[in-house]
Amino acid sequence: MNQKSNQLRNAAGFSLLELLIAMSLTIAMLGIAATALSSGFRIRKREQAVTDAVADAQRALNIMSREIANAGFNLSTNGIVAGDSDSTSIRIRSNLNKYDPTASAVSRAGVIDPGEDVKFFINPTNNTDYLVRHDEYGTGVKTTVLANRMDQLRLHYFAAKATYSTADCDITAPNLAEVAPAAASYVVIALCVRVPAAGVPNTAGYQPASNVLLVSDVTLRNSNLIHY
Repeated sequence: MNQKSNQLRNAAGFSLLELLIAMSLTIAMLGIAATALSSGFRIRKREQAVTDAVADAQRALNIMSREIANAGFNLSTNGIVAGDSDSTSIRIRSNLNKYDPTASAVSRAGVIDPGEDVKFFINPTNNTDYLVRHDEYGTGVKTTVLANRMDQLRLHYFAAKATYSTADCDITAPNLAEVAPAAASYVVIALCVRVPAAGVPNTAGYQPASNVLLVSDVTLRNSNLIHY
């Protein structure tokens, strides 16, 4: 009889306490796994956003550098429109089709054509800031968005090639004093992308806010052909 009772007790399975302990451990492990997975997705989303923003900024910087370098082509000035250029925007002119046999004689003589009077600046909006290219040709203005999620554009004008350091969202400590835009032969473009924080501070997967700075040195090759 005692042997049968022992066999029944052994076949009864887990006790209530054992089940509660097992369930608690399982829930805790699932919670840890869910937190780690959520953190991983958050980090991946943020890094993808950073990659996209930096790629946009780099593409925009390449376009700006190429067009600014051509400023003043076949003109008597360095091509920078002084009254419409400062530390946050730049307007340039050139006569790109002077030697184009397919262009009209009037166009080759210096009349402004599409792509020959261009302004770059950041246009702020409610949701994000855009780096735009305005083609000032004629009576209408053609606006092209070069990059979104752009937070700051800084332009520095020098009479010759300059060296400098970088900090936060701009260049610092240049070895030369800056000059007025009309006197510049060298332009440094600094584009800054501010990456917002992701997650909650002091929790797993938290990513603090940070800045990504892209810099381009541009020689205005038409402003001083003897030295460049």
